[in-house]
Amino acid sequence: MSSLQVGLAVAGGLILGGVIAYNTWNARRNEPRQAQPESQPAPLVAERVEPTIDGSSGAPAPERVEPAFDTPSALQPLGPLPVPDKRPRLDALIDVIAPIALDGRVVSGDALLAALPATRRVGSKPFAVEAQNEDSGEWEHPVAGQRYTALQAGVQLANRTGALNEIEYSEFVMKAQRYADAVGGAPEFPDMLHEVARARELDQFAGQHDAQLGFTLRARGSAWSPGFVHQQAARLGFVAGVIPGRMVLPSSEPGLPPVLDLSFDPQAALSEDPAHSAIQEVTLNLDVPQVHRNEQPFARLRDAAFALAEGMGGVITDDAGQPLRPEMIDTIGADLERLYDTLDEHDLAAGSAQARRLFS
Repeated sequence: MSSLQVGLAVAGGLILGGVIAYNTWNARRNEPRQAQPESQPAPLVAERVEPTIDGSSGAPAPERVEPAFDTPSALQPLGPLPVPDKRPRLDALIDVIAPIALDGRVVSGDALLAALPATRRVGSKPFAVEAQNEDSGEWEHPVAGQRYTALQAGVQLANRTGALNEIEYSEFVMKAQRYADAVGGAPEFPDMLHEVARARELDQFAGQHDAQLGFTLRARGSAWSPGFVHQQAARLGFVAGVIPGRMVLPSSEPGLPPVLDLSFDPQAALSEDPAHSAIQEVTLNLDVPQVHRNEQPFARLRDAAFALAEGMGGVITDDAGQPLRPEMIDTIGADLERLYDTLDEHDLAAGSAQARRLFS
């Protein structure tokens, strides 16, 4: 073999090696970032203590330390939160209510439950029946074993699907009439045109004051694996949601909707090999009317976005992909405070049972 052939062979080998090395480096560079093992505290090695005759260890008992709750926080203390009802009650502000006269009779909760219709909806609106408890005098959904002196049926005037219309109102009348007949009552229905007009007015107000905020976090360099996203979000208090690709920041009050939710491509979460699923962006969402303002939801949305951007190597953008500067985010917060005030003035405070039903 001539020196020329040897030189070409060596050069070819070097080029091939360089290509392989570059491809390996490029593959590692583009590999999704993985969750890292959480650092564990070093195990404590107990000092050997010889027992004494009376069974005591001979060593002084450790001093009792009471837990403290003075950990500093960037957020102000939460104000009082509403205690959620297991089932929201009818409210004349957002419901059509039809009283059902019982002519002085007392009806058992078992009979009222047995007569309930199979479906509790009228078109796209919730339908409900309430009864006045003989002992407490409170209006509640019928409970087995209780006795009731008065009844009322109701249907919601509006929700995010739109206003109650004439067809839905007629369906409500028929459903409530059948229920009243089954329990031996006589319903009294309000004027349809008046209630439909109220529904349209309420729906118009809701449409003008509904707000669902979202910040998108996009990867600057390497993509993220689902495990990496979960690990970073869990450090901020997020927990896995029921739907794949969704995590939620729970409310301070059990039973209320989550304060925030974080979502990413569900296909990545359902992948057979999630470690190699590449996520380029995640979205932080706040459903404004669903969360009480005392939870400080916007401050927590902003802080979570900045913390995740720093920890994950991402940039905060709007829906169009434009980066959001801190001053732009603060402007959104100021507008949101005015929205909260408007909802309060109309007895539809964010996070209240009425607001959660209307904006659903």
